[in-house]
This record gives sequence, structure tokens and C-alpha cells, in this order.
Amino acid sequence: MQDNPLLAIPNTPFQTPPFAAIKNEHFAPAFEILMEEGKKNIHQIIENTENPTFDNTIVALENAGRLLNRSQSIFYNLEHTDNNEIIQQISEQYSGKFAEYSNDIILNEKLFQRINQIWQQKNTLHLSAEQEMLLKKTYTTFIKNGANLNDTQKEILREIDKQLAELTNKFGNNVLADTQNFMLEFDNENDLEGLPEMFVAQAKNTAIQKNMPEKWVITLHYPSYIPFMTYIKNRDFRRQLFVAFGTRGMRENKNDEIIKKIVNLRHQRANLLGFDSHAAFNLVDRMAKNPEKVNDFLENIVTIAYPKAKKEVEELTILAKKLDNIEVLEAWDFAYYSEKLKEEKYALDDNMLRPYFKLENVIEGVFKVAQKLFQLQFIARKDIDIYHPEVKVYEVKNAENQTISIFYADFFPRDSKKQGAWMTSFREQSNENNQFQPSQVSIVCNFTPSLPDKPSLLSFNEVTTFFHEFGHALHLILSDVKYESLSGTNVAWDFVELPSQLMENWAYTKDSLDLFAFHYQTNEPISEELIQKIKNSANFQSAYQAVRQVTFGLLDMAFHAHNPAEITDVYAFENNITDRFRLLPKTEKTIASTSFSHIFQGGYSAGYYSYKWAEVLEADAFAVFEEKGVFDIETANSLRKNILSKGGSIEPMELYKNFRGQEPNVNALLKKTGLV
Repeated sequence: MQDNPLLAIPNTPFQTPPFAAIKNEHFAPAFEILMEEGKKNIHQIIENTENPTFDNTIVALENAGRLLNRSQSIFYNLEHTDNNEIIQQISEQYSGKFAEYSNDIILNEKLFQRINQIWQQKNTLHLSAEQEMLLKKTYTTFIKNGANLNDTQKEILREIDKQLAELTNKFGNNVLADTQNFMLEFDNENDLEGLPEMFVAQAKNTAIQKNMPEKWVITLHYPSYIPFMTYIKNRDFRRQLFVAFGTRGMRENKNDEIIKKIVNLRHQRANLLGFDSHAAFNLVDRMAKNPEKVNDFLENIVTIAYPKAKKEVEELTILAKKLDNIEVLEAWDFAYYSEKLKEEKYALDDNMLRPYFKLENVIEGVFKVAQKLFQLQFIARKDIDIYHPEVKVYEVKNAENQTISIFYADFFPRDSKKQGAWMTSFREQSNENNQFQPSQVSIVCNFTPSLPDKPSLLSFNEVTTFFHEFGHALHLILSDVKYESLSGTNVAWDFVELPSQLMENWAYTKDSLDLFAFHYQTNEPISEELIQKIKNSANFQSAYQAVRQVTFGLLDMAFHAHNPAEITDVYAFENNITDRFRLLPKTEKTIASTSFSHIFQGGYSAGYYSYKWAEVLEADAFAVFEEKGVFDIETANSLRKNILSKGGSIEPMELYKNFRGQEPNVNALLKKTGLV
């Protein structure tokens, strides 16, 4: 155990995780030892004979499990990015144990008595604004999670939390397994008619990696799935891949029964804690406050967007009829004919743009944007351990040449990697006792990989995804608070997407594109004509996309804002919710819920609406940059000072108003997306 690198602060640059030394067999013993250490620290707080104070109780609790939190963050990041059977087994073994450990703290009556005593005296303690927020967050967390329950209720809560931890973990593993276990194999290159050359080469490269050099292989990973659905001419091949994608979590691994258990347990838990529903429980300390406001917000948008979305689909149906005599436009046709329509309307094909978005150039461009806005420097480091050879790592310095963060980037798909794109961290920022602790931030994506004879060339959608996740990263990179649990993205869930969605705007502006959009072969800058086409097409099918996003939000609320006891068939339940806004015929057997990892594995349950909610904030906020200039230093400084540096140390609406001078206006979003 003395050689276990998880049991001490590592002697590495900036105390970064010593990935080279960490082995799978280190995790379980470290978890056991660090949970015991955490329990001892909690015991010391409880047994302290001095009167409870902010420092000896609230701050002590903040720091009680720091090493355990660190080891957990390393483990769960590896589970999502470099998974294997051993890691899955450890995850299944410890998901319930971690829930029990957390409840041992939250449900400890003596500990809560100390917290409550400080809470009752808060107006006489002369706390700073950030200290008040940490106290409020601590007290509220205990209250919301059962501190006032009786012993019998606490035992019920413990069992519910243990089951939920195990079920959500199983849900995610099932989605990953169904993603990994399917591929379309082709013996003849001619079957890939319509697929651009680079994606044909990518399919061949995938086949070689899977020891099938005579074939071409398409998988359900986004860089393979999306181009195939967008360009492949053979309609039946599109249908096969679409159905496979739409039945994840319902093929070899059935998630429908898991979903029913999860939503019922969440509802029971909320009732136990005095709330009408899981949604009511989750929303009480968010900007939206209650399910009714969320549903009204979503319904308002979909009411405006749905008629326009129907017209967008009708336009596509006419094109499909004209080009290929298709009478009924199916869901697996949508991406294919959308690309055709975009070419027709805007003379813009995504493959016209890819040569200008070589990954290395985009990385440099994103860093230049951060430099112009926030005076940040990103310095590549080769002496910091990485968990996979494809990961890049950078030291981030501010205008005063101080190191404020370590930034990791993991861009390409792997069989061992979860789908999608996300920002995460290995350590939060803090500044206790005037000891500044730089954050360790990571963004994980599944971009188009490079080929033996061609670099990674991103689609424009991948470029905007990069800016999105980088916006999340900036929230933690620029964080400047005292306590870890208030830093960076530790904010109200419906506020967390503001920085990420705001940053997407810089992917569309000429001043930004001029920094990095150069043809990978000729080094010619992207033309003003192409930039204008990008802008012109920015709202292409915006109503359809709005309806799609809102439908997911309404489905999430349907699962979590009502008693789910009557849900006997998840497939039928989903259809009942989504049929009202269906724009294309239902594809038999396909289902979104069984792979809806955001709400059944991630933290977005009763929170998926927050993407659309944050779009309102983002559209309203970016209007300031549009007025004053996308690289206006005064506006950027205000954004950093009033929002990005503050994390969760101040209420989100107060932060927003400090920046914008007013509450957000939903009309800003409707106008920006062309819905009004």
C-alpha cells in the first residue's frame, strides 16, 4: 500500500495524476483506505469539544475527503475514456459503497447538529459572501438529502441510493456495450457510394484495426455514424445503421426495465424527502425553481417552433421526391436530404469546410481566441503524465504569467470510450489560506480521427462542439474562488451551460475564423464567401432542431415530474410523450430513452431543459459582444469578472445581472435562431 499512488498527493508537476504509476489494482484498496480516512475526519469534526464554528465544521467538512474525491475523479474519468472489464467490475462493486459512504456523512445526526447550529447563527458570524454561500450549500445539501429524517426513513433512503447508484452504472455500461457490439461490414467499396473519400478511408482504417483488412467497417461511434447517415446513397444501409443506433440499450442489453426502476426509486426518494416529484426535488435550488415553470418554458418554445419545423420537413420531403422519387421521408433519410438541401440553398457542403478545420489549427485557434479574450497562454507539456497516448496536455498561464490550470484534451473515439463530448476535471480550483490550487481540466470528444495519409479534418459541427466544451473548460480555468466545491462549473444546473453555449458563437465570427481556418494543404485562409455561407446557414432547420431539443426536455420532465408508477411500457410511454411533436414517421422499435444517458446515467435528470434555458442566457449575453465587438476587452473582462471567475460563489441570477445589467430575455433566443 505504500506504493499505491492514489494514497498521497503526488510528487508530479502541479500535483497532476501520476497516470503512468496508476494500475487498475490500485483503485479498490485505495477506495477502502480513503473512505476509512474520510470517516475518521468526520469523526474528528463531530467529537471536537469546541463550539461549532465555520472553520472547524464547514471548512473541515469541505476538506474531509479530498484525497478520496481525487481518486474517484481519476477512476470515473478513466471509466468514461479508457474502460475495460476490470474497471467495469470495480465500478459495479463500488457504486453502492460510495452511495453508502456519502449517506454516512449526510445522515449523521451529530454532524448535522453542528451544521445547523452554525446556520442558525449565520447572521451574527460576519461571513464573507463566499463563506455564506458555502454554508448555505452545505446546509441545503444536508436538508435536501435527508438530515431531518427519522432513523427508519434514513435506512430506506440508504437502500434507495445504493440501488440507484448500481442501476445508473448498469445503464451506462449497457449503452456502451450495445455501441461497441454493432458494426456494418462491407466487402465491396462500391456499396459505400456517396460517402466522401476520407470517410471511405476511415471505414477501411477501422476494418484494419479490427483485423478485417479486406473489408470496410462502419460503427455507431459518431465520427463513423454521422457521415454515413449524411452521405451514403443506399437507403437501406442508412436504415440499418439508424435502427441499430436507435435501439442501443434495447438489443443485447435491456435498459427499459432499468429505467422503470430508476424513475420509481427517484420518485420514492423525493417523496421521502417531502417533495412531490424528483423534478420538484431537483429544481428547488435551480434558476427555474419548479417543474411548472420548466414545462411552460419548453411549451412556449415548441409552440412557436413546431409550425416552422413542419414547413422545414415539408421542404425536405419535396426535395427527396424530386431527387429520388421518395414518397415518405423517413427518419433515416433526414440527414442525407438535409445535406442535399443545404447544398442547394446555400451552395455549402460540409466537406467544403473540412479542409479548413485541421484539428491542430483549430486547437491553436481556440487558444488564440482565449488569448485575445482573456490573455491566456496554453503551453504544451511533455513531462505531465497522460492516461492514453492520444491525450494532449497544456499548462495554462494568465496575463501575470501565473499558472492557473492544467488542461487535458482527448479528441478521438475508441471502443473503450463513451460516446459524445464533455468537460470534466481531475481537480478543482481553490485558494484556501492564500494557497492557490490550479485546476486540472479535461475535455473529451469523439472527433473525426486522422488517417495514415490525412490529418484529422473536423466538420463544422465538430468545431462548434470543441468551442462548446472549451467554454465549460474556461469556466474552471478562470475560476478564482476560495473553496473547491464552489469553483468552476459547480453552479446551478440550468446555469452551467451558459459559458459553453456562449463560446460557440466564436466559431461563427469572421474575426475568430480568420485566426485558424486555413486550408490544410494550401494554407489559404477561409474565404469571406465561405464565412458568409456559414453565417447564412446558421439557422438552417433551426425550428426542427428546437423541436427536437424541447422534445427531449419534455420527455425528461415526463419521467421525473409525475408519479412514474403507471409506466408499464417505456417504449409506449416515450411514444405517448413524443408523438405530439413528431415530425417524421416513427421507426418501429427505435427508442431514445434506453440510451438517454444524460438523464439515466449523467446528472441531467429533470435538467435536460437547461440546454435550452442556457441558450436564452447565451443569446442575450452575446448581444453585448455583437454590439461592442467579439473581442472587446472591456466586455470580456466583465464576463470573466462577473461570471467565469465566480463559479458558484454567488447566486446565478445575480451573477448574470452583474454582467448584463438585466435579467435575460427569451426574445433574444427566438430572434437569434430566426423563430421570430
